[in-house]
Amino acid sequence: MKNTQIKLYAMLALLFSQYTLAQTCYDLTATTPTDRFVQNDNGTVEDSLTGLMWMRCSLGQTYNSETASCDNDAKQMTWKQALQTAQSTQFADFSDWHIPDFKQLAGMVERQCVNPAVNSVLFPNTPAENYWTNTTSIDVGDHAWAYAFYSGKNNLKSKNADVYVRLVRYAK
Repeated sequence: MKNTQIKLYAMLALLFSQYTLAQTCYDLTATTPTDRFVQNDNGTVEDSLTGLMWMRCSLGQTYNSETASCDNDAKQMTWKQALQTAQSTQFADFSDWHIPDFKQLAGMVERQCVNPAVNSVLFPNTPAENYWTNTTSIDVGDHAWAYAFYSGKNNLKSKNADVYVRLVRYAK
């Protein structure tokens, strides 16, 4: 490659990465309206429509109730690591957390927003990246479904890929 092409690609990459830093929401009906959720001080939210309780922060982050934000960096892990971590997680006095299935994770996607495609009031500092589901591909057994929170679309990822995780439980 010529030097000018390399410089051009580097400038485009820099421009694109800066552009994707801010969430963009459009004037559409919210699919995860804030008033549908009960926001708890313990770092969880309860969805009154689905009966699910979500961790407000991705694994690796810590909920800060004073600032209503998620501190620290979210962790990426393989699908197997994510399943094992979910089984051993104790959070907010609950131990029955799990990786959301395909439909559960689809239910937290905010369709009016991108970068990230999530309600940022309920789920602050969510990386605009892929998140695991516990749903294995029928056709490709070494892949599982994920949701891309930069766009809100689903996709298949190798189970050996490093992907972000958010845990859920039934609120009972």
